[in-house]
Amino acid sequence: MAGGPLEGVRVVDLTSVVVGPLCTQVLADHGAEVVKVESAAGDLVRVMNGKSVTSGMGAKFLHLNRNKRSIVLDLKQPAGYEAMRKLIARADVLIWNNRPQSMARMRLSYDDVRAINPRIIYCGMFGFGQDGRYRDKPAYDTIIQGTGGMAALHHMVSGEPRFVPMVVADKVVGLIAVQMIAMALFRRERGGEGCSIDIPMFENLVKFVLEEHMYLKTFEPPLGPTGDPRILDASNRPIPTRDGYISMSANTDKQAFAFFDAIGRPELKFDPRFCSVPARFAHVKEYFQVRMDALKAKTTAEWLEIFDRCDVPAMPYHTLDSLMEDPHLREVGFFQLKDHPTEGKLRVMRLPNKWSSGVRQDWSPPPKLGQHSVEILREIGCSDAEIEAMITAKATLDGRLDKR
Repeated sequence: MAGGPLEGVRVVDLTSVVVGPLCTQVLADHGAEVVKVESAAGDLVRVMNGKSVTSGMGAKFLHLNRNKRSIVLDLKQPAGYEAMRKLIARADVLIWNNRPQSMARMRLSYDDVRAINPRIIYCGMFGFGQDGRYRDKPAYDTIIQGTGGMAALHHMVSGEPRFVPMVVADKVVGLIAVQMIAMALFRRERGGEGCSIDIPMFENLVKFVLEEHMYLKTFEPPLGPTGDPRILDASNRPIPTRDGYISMSANTDKQAFAFFDAIGRPELKFDPRFCSVPARFAHVKEYFQVRMDALKAKTTAEWLEIFDRCDVPAMPYHTLDSLMEDPHLREVGFFQLKDHPTEGKLRVMRLPNKWSSGVRQDWSPPPKLGQHSVEILREIGCSDAEIEAMITAKATLDGRLDKR
């Protein structure tokens, strides 16, 4: 048994790329038994992330699919669909991230699935809520960032719309799905009922963006424009020092006044532009300019020592490469080396959060395509003859590493 708070929860994972696999990996990392159902082509992200040691095992796939088992099923074939029905019958959760119309065509709508298993938690992640005009549109992370207002934040700062250079919409929605599934499982424990959960990417990212940036249009009538000016100021970024950059923030009066003392400008504590939180907010450009002007005088290391002594929140600015050498991350054992049976040694990240009640103890490597097809088909009651017939008909794929 895996251990962890979700031990014993069975998940059928019909997801691909990032939003769904991130969700199911969090569930798997916390003890759920996750069966990743793939087509013969496999999850697109297997081949979407540059070089790999072996085909179909790209870096992004490896970081999103540990602790899962992979089965290949052709759901258009009767044997493949019947195997899927058997997986659903024994599952607690079914998760998918394509358009609802596709699920209906595959005979896997909520009505189809709850006829097989009335207690199942049926969780769908897709582009847009099904009551609006965008309901049928496909969606990827960049599409959602662009139409959800996130790229416009860069436009407001720099004059040019840009995407955040990571799949932030997918990750936000994937984590929201984890929360919703956990709540649904808790509700089922109380009342015994399954349910369907719709998780549209567009609406979730719009909420994520506008919680800060609806700003003065929160009020009716509006008290001013959208966009939090403190966050959108062009100087709200890592601050240049004499030899690099530093990440520094002084928000409370205590922090700001300590900062003024640290830079040798104690008189600013009494300046009406900077003497309180509302005053600094109203004069954010001037406040940020004080920071920019002052920190050029010393090195990053010198400022870090001063700010630590004064209790001003500050940390070194990291590149992606220097981040992987961070001493704190080394001390907490954040990066670990694991052996993969085909990919060699992998650098992986441990779970950031700790449970006093215990976490998943084992680690199973991200699977090759169809690696567990035969094993899973046997578990759901298929005979060896039936499995061989499915392999011959290409209703499944035997991707075992050792086929003896």
